[in-house]
Amino acid sequence: MPQDEIVSRTDTRWQTGLFQNPFPASNVPILLNSNVDLARDFLDLSFSLESGRALPMFTRFEGPISVRLSEPAAESLPADLNRLIDRLSRGADLEIFLTKSKTANITIQSVSRAQLRKALPNAACFVVPNVSSLSEFKLRRNSKATSWSHQTKRLKVAIFLPSDATPQEVRDCLHEEFAQALGPLNDLYRLPNSVFNDDNVHTVLTSFDMLILKITYAPSLKSGMSRTQVQARLPAILKKINPRGTTIRPSYFKTTPRDWINLIQTSFSPDISLNRCSKAARQSVSIAQTNGWQDHRLGLSFFSLALTTQSQDIKLARSYFEAAMEIFQRNPESRLHRAYVASHLASYALMDNHPQNALDMVVPNIVIARAHENATLLATLLLLKAKALENLGRRDEARSVRLDSLRWAGYGFGSEQAWKMKQRNISELSARLLDGG
Repeated sequence: MPQDEIVSRTDTRWQTGLFQNPFPASNVPILLNSNVDLARDFLDLSFSLESGRALPMFTRFEGPISVRLSEPAAESLPADLNRLIDRLSRGADLEIFLTKSKTANITIQSVSRAQLRKALPNAACFVVPNVSSLSEFKLRRNSKATSWSHQTKRLKVAIFLPSDATPQEVRDCLHEEFAQALGPLNDLYRLPNSVFNDDNVHTVLTSFDMLILKITYAPSLKSGMSRTQVQARLPAILKKINPRGTTIRPSYFKTTPRDWINLIQTSFSPDISLNRCSKAARQSVSIAQTNGWQDHRLGLSFFSLALTTQSQDIKLARSYFEAAMEIFQRNPESRLHRAYVASHLASYALMDNHPQNALDMVVPNIVIARAHENATLLATLLLLKAKALENLGRRDEARSVRLDSLRWAGYGFGSEQAWKMKQRNISELSARLLDGG
């Protein structure tokens, strides 16, 4: 199986109950989408792989979809899978159900991260057609059966998830790989509000993603159709499932060039030297500016440049975070991007002994992190809020907020040690100021 045929997510216990998903039933914000944009995005997602290789025909499951969870599975996975299937049933109108049968259409197998890396070095999780286990994939990986470009319809798919990651990391992989098992196999960096984007900002299926899956299983489409045939049917499909989209002005985001994609992926890679990451981030900013982008991709380039600069020049890194925030604030669909940047800018405000500024920055973004079910980000923002309150002399409130962060920390960080380390790092922010940074 060629490397560019594999669809994957790039790799970037003190109380049992804390490892369960703490969010209520999914209530992800609904954003409106232009039908012109949706048609273009759906075609580009459905007729290409992440590598850019074109797919000759449209494929999906035909008929009811059965799902099996192999044992053993991560502790939090069964409940998260039930939530996801319920949401897909209601939100995307899919006839999908759990089964224990080994002939299930979709099999989910949990394996160690070491096993995942051995099978596919740069993937945190991945999805493969026509196998039901990792051992079967290893035997058939070089055959046409496991090549997405040779599929004419979907009959059997396996999803491989990490068994030893944090509960949120497992859920994030589940959402992205399940979406690609069902529908489009491509990722597009131009999409600001989607898990079909390799920036990994969105970690649960968005309202856009549910629309894409709803289109995928529209009755007038079927496996084997060409791009031209699907394109001809989209206006009627979109008018029916997204009637408000006919009056919304299209964004017309430019296609993302491959050189920018390679650079931004390099800049976030954990296996590449900091100097190379920083150089790649700087070049990605240059390409984005040359292309005249004013959308989230330019913001992502500045965000990456800030991350790769902060260990060397704090003031310069801060200016890059501020540039990213300014861009994200101009784009309504970049709310979650803003929350990530806010966590960094609030840290700088605490270091500068401006706790009220930190508090003002964190509070609105706590709401955003909760709405998007990002426990790691939410717990971090709550710890920053607690520190800001403490520095303002509001110690009782700080203690309450810090305790509240525990509710999300188990699911997001996965261990008491990781949560305490994050808390310690935030508690030391003011001390760094006293020590001269």
